[in-house]
Amino acid sequence: MKTLKAVNNTKLAWAVTLTAALFFFYEFIQLILPNAINVQLMQSFNLNAPQLGWLASMYFCANAIFLFPAGNLLDRYSTKKLLLLAVALCTIGTYIFAIAPDYMVAAGGRFVVGIGAAFCFLSCIRLSSRWFPPSRMALVTGVVVTMAMLGGFVAQSPLVLLTKWVGWRNAILWDAGLGIFIALAIMLIVQDRPPNTHEEAKANKAELKDLGFIRCIKLVLLNPNNWLGGIYTSLLNLPVFLLGGLWGMRYLVQVHNLSEVQASYATSMLFVGVIFGSPAFGWFSDHIGRRCLPMIIGAIASLIVMLVLMYTPGLSLTSLIVLFFIIGFVTSSQVLSYPAIAELNPISLTGTAVSIASVTIMCSGVIFQPLFGWMLELNWNHAMVADIPVYSAHDFNTAMWIMPIAFLISIVIAFMIRETYCEAQA
Repeated sequence: MKTLKAVNNTKLAWAVTLTAALFFFYEFIQLILPNAINVQLMQSFNLNAPQLGWLASMYFCANAIFLFPAGNLLDRYSTKKLLLLAVALCTIGTYIFAIAPDYMVAAGGRFVVGIGAAFCFLSCIRLSSRWFPPSRMALVTGVVVTMAMLGGFVAQSPLVLLTKWVGWRNAILWDAGLGIFIALAIMLIVQDRPPNTHEEAKANKAELKDLGFIRCIKLVLLNPNNWLGGIYTSLLNLPVFLLGGLWGMRYLVQVHNLSEVQASYATSMLFVGVIFGSPAFGWFSDHIGRRCLPMIIGAIASLIVMLVLMYTPGLSLTSLIVLFFIIGFVTSSQVLSYPAIAELNPISLTGTAVSIASVTIMCSGVIFQPLFGWMLELNWNHAMVADIPVYSAHDFNTAMWIMPIAFLISIVIAFMIRETYCEAQA
């Protein structure tokens, strides 16, 4: 039987982790929202496909630059204080984006949001590694990612409907206001460490001091598993960035002849799939005591389902909704790289180690969102309707080959990552 103290500590651990994950929820709204308003952005700022890709990728540029410093700061300073600073930056950046008079100011707002976003997931992993044992990290990570995907879901159909009601700029202003409420929740609930762990905190600080800053960086940078885990997750995450984050609605409207609202239903299901898939893969991994095997299974399934989406003609709305859900579910195996990385590095370096993976993931956003737009226009016939480019199924399939190739590579990488058997190895 658990003691009352143990039960209370578990409840507090979940309260702290889920409150911090509210920021991840908020950040995923910012990451995904260009998909819901891409037509409005193209019209407001007179953009073509590559320019829209670059505007969306400003978030990833800032993330990629600031993730590694964020990981170092989170290993050394108060997670709660850094979280509050990050939420403030994101809220300010979102406000700038909402009122931007031109393309450059909008890009600047996205960049500021990306700086704050560098802290959101790393903070959750840093906190959960202190509040939960390694044997529960995959499940906890899955739940944290589920919170993010709820944000992705909100940025689909609900945001499309809100935009139609109040206009895209007012919708983003409402979004900025949400950041204030999340900051208040973090201020009231989040704690850096469990009660009565002051000695452990001192030991971690002493370990970091003894290792020295340069050696800490070397230990993380020279661990190949950190890079392999990051690459695996960045490749499995491409449907979220490309279909959920920017191009999915255009694809469904122009290739499958759906209305914007119908298309948002399908893209929303991508995130619902991840919402269910992340804790499911986390539970499965913890249950069988393996990290790499579920990662291999997820990558193979992702390849198969993506090819079905690309090459099955005459898909109905129901079929598209189901396929997008399955894509979200099977690509959720990406969450397992985070507990694997945490287990393959000293606990005092968790933030820095996971930041390596996160930098890799954000770099994929910087590269692949504009690349998708460029490939979309390779054989485009320059057809336009209401000043919006119209692309064919062939145009989209050419660009979408990015994902099957990525999934093939991810299968190979999953075999290369060291198996931890759900236990700390460092």
